[in-house]
Amino acid sequence: MIFGNNRDELRQMYVDAWRKRESGVLLTPLEAQIAGVIEEHPEYHELIQRGETNVDFAGDGGQSNPFLHMGMHLAIREQVSTNRPIGISAIHLALCKKSGDQHDAEHQMIECLAETLWEAQRLAQSPDEVQYLERLSRLGRFGR
Repeated sequence: MIFGNNRDELRQMYVDAWRKRESGVLLTPLEAQIAGVIEEHPEYHELIQRGETNVDFAGDGGQSNPFLHMGMHLAIREQVSTNRPIGISAIHLALCKKSGDQHDAEHQMIECLAETLWEAQRLAQSPDEVQYLERLSRLGRFGR
């Protein structure tokens, strides 16, 4: 696992990567990826700059968890770069062409990933890659 399991340590990685980037310090490849995702989400800049890693995002009240959201972007990018599950890179490329924007394509894919992970957690099993790819494929046929 790239990040570990401690929520606050994971979140601190975002804060540290952003602070290093803002200071012009050389970033590791992983830090550069994290900072890139933060850059694409200006709505989270203030939270990251304040270093608020212990905020609880319960999901109610309409407030989404920015760390989860950005982590999903990183997960999608890792999946695409390794083509795991097999076929996801081609789906990503097609969605990028269709939407004209990589970030928008990732947002569409995140919805499928979240649904797949939620289902796996609910059923106490590993995520179903076949079902995940089918959800992603439907985006290309019926999505935005």
